[in-house]
Amino acid sequence: MIDEKFDAIVVGAGMSGNAAAYTLAKRGLKVLQLERGETPGSKNVQGAIMYAAMLEQLMPDFREDAPLERHIVESRFWMMDDTSHTGMHYRSDDFNTDRPNRYTIIRAAFDKWFSKKVREAGATVLTETTVTDLVYDIRGKVIGVRTDRRGGQVHADVVVLAEGVNGLLGTRAGFRQMPKPEMVALGVKEMHFLPQEVIESRFNLKGDEGCVVEAAGTFSRGMTGLGFLYTNRECVSVGLGCLVSDFARTMESPYELLESFKQHPSIRPLIAGSEVKEYAAHLIPEGGFKAIPQLYGDGWVVVGDAAQLNNAVHREGSNLAMTSGRLAAEAIFQVKSRKNPMTADNLKLYKTMLDDSFVVKDLKKYKDMPNLLHTNAQNFFLTYPQLVSQAAKNFVQVDGTPKLQKERETSRSFIKARSRLGLVGDALRLAMAWR
Repeated sequence: MIDEKFDAIVVGAGMSGNAAAYTLAKRGLKVLQLERGETPGSKNVQGAIMYAAMLEQLMPDFREDAPLERHIVESRFWMMDDTSHTGMHYRSDDFNTDRPNRYTIIRAAFDKWFSKKVREAGATVLTETTVTDLVYDIRGKVIGVRTDRRGGQVHADVVVLAEGVNGLLGTRAGFRQMPKPEMVALGVKEMHFLPQEVIESRFNLKGDEGCVVEAAGTFSRGMTGLGFLYTNRECVSVGLGCLVSDFARTMESPYELLESFKQHPSIRPLIAGSEVKEYAAHLIPEGGFKAIPQLYGDGWVVVGDAAQLNNAVHREGSNLAMTSGRLAAEAIFQVKSRKNPMTADNLKLYKTMLDDSFVVKDLKKYKDMPNLLHTNAQNFFLTYPQLVSQAAKNFVQVDGTPKLQKERETSRSFIKARSRLGLVGDALRLAMAWR
């Protein structure tokens, strides 16, 4: 047993865990962070998007040495059928500033850097350490953790559960249920390496500029899912994610689905000639507001993916994770500074702070969207992409057919596929869920 007692133990060294451990340590608390990976980030080979505003609240000067790939100046949104895509994009030179809003990152490098900052702030970080159970006092309050190390029981006033969407500690303890298959997506990603100048030429970039492509369409074969490309300095992150329940229902292979996406005529030229060096699969919380579990209790709080804090509509995860970790730490510090015990009544402050933040407000705004997309996947991810593609083709193709006739053909195709009542119903349901 580790004789030393800590003010807080943080389980996990991802975005939320690092944000919590860093904030607690900077506040002068005695912090132990435990990570089961060989190094922080060793389980994260994938690329991702990092939102600067949330990290700036933790480290205003992070740009000085953080391992950032490219700052994003262009976002493309595509609706795809089997042979084409219909899209929109936003590009602005306003993002070419000394303080850009979004960056692409490679999680392995970024998490390692973040963990270094946690250590520099004064926290004790132990890797290759699996937390096997929580430790309770006679009243049922969490007072520490048990690890797979020899004599690996260690005590603290509070435990921060930042163990990820499929973490077992919280479920074993009964703090939350195991995520339902329809509330979790399985994401698969590959890292495609290309010379820097090739990436910049293909995506119309210069210097450290970056571009992201996000897509929905027939490549998910009627399942609820999205595909994406993120440009890094010398590689492109390519991947997609679909609900676990859909994979179970259809028995589709995630890897084959990714291969199909990569071979799409709109995707293939962007990664042609690349060398694939890394492949990863991971779970992503998709349940939204209605899936958020109990966030606090006697001696514990839960943050990040473990708390289902992911905005699937805007594909935002890291910013919600960092914010939840920071707010949990701020709440713990306030309770500690008032010399109050880490009880559920006092740790409720964390939920109050999180409810007042953009995190819960945004998730609440889209609370009905996950169910809408899940129950209407065939329409939104198969039927409509095909209809929109054909409508676009009719609009741009000049073949001597009168324009009025083409418009009538397009209208008939939509009505035949969904009926007038169905089209109105889809539009109303989408509008209401978006609100």
